[in-house]
Amino acid sequence: MFKATRQWLWDKGINWLNAVPPADSQVSAYCNFDFLEHEVRPGDVLLFAGQTRVSKVIQMVTLSPWTHAALYVGRINDIRDPQVREKLQTHYTGSPNDKLVVESLLGYGTVANPLSAYREEHLRICRPSGLDWRDADIVVNVAIEHLGMGYDVQQLMDLARFLFPYGILPRRWRSSLFQHNAGQPTHIICSSMIARCFQHVHYPILPVIHNHQAEHQVSLEERDFRLFIPSDFDYSPYFEVIKYPAWHFSEQPAYRSLPWQQASPSPIKPEAPSSSQLLPSA
Repeated sequence: MFKATRQWLWDKGINWLNAVPPADSQVSAYCNFDFLEHEVRPGDVLLFAGQTRVSKVIQMVTLSPWTHAALYVGRINDIRDPQVREKLQTHYTGSPNDKLVVESLLGYGTVANPLSAYREEHLRICRPSGLDWRDADIVVNVAIEHLGMGYDVQQLMDLARFLFPYGILPRRWRSSLFQHNAGQPTHIICSSMIARCFQHVHYPILPVIHNHQAEHQVSLEERDFRLFIPSDFDYSPYFEVIKYPAWHFSEQPAYRSLPWQQASPSPIKPEAPSSSQLLPSA
């Protein structure tokens, strides 16, 4: 009885967090989804400026508008590895021609969803610069291998606590990010899942750079994948930020094609100088 009640309360809480407040439900997208859908490539990271209640919390914690990240994997028939393709088919029952993203969602875990479901969202593409197509395949395959993994609510709370001064928190509240048991994770959040995929091919996101002055060498160290947040892909110098504005600019100067609604500015008429402003005649 207690277990069923706890699960009911948990489901209600998750639904409330994933809901969009009425005041924000009419917010339209800033990007041109048709252009984005045409240009996106497998291996691209998609950032979301979410409007749900949990997104607002993430915005406050991370001090960034980007609250969620997903990896674009392409269509089912685009997957070259037959075993990986079969797993994707198991977790997505829609059309094989749908363009898909793999993402970790609160209340759902790691799932595959059609890109078209996010037509009304404010999206941004972060493209790994110069990523070899073979490594892009590996990144996509590793993301698909995460399908079915649960969402790590504890890690999300740990990331929030990680931003507070460590010494003032009670010991039982302190983050367990650095005390995680070795081995494969069983739960994960969106940005950590994607970071883990890129680390499989040693593609840098925000590596720790060590400058060995005595040896005149520089070395890179990978950060713990659990420490990444969505805005890190936007901040990373190794990812190209690609934007598709909602209003498509024509060949004329861009600002002249914007559909401004306000009336044309009234002409400026210079006022005649007052007598006190006139210079005395010689």
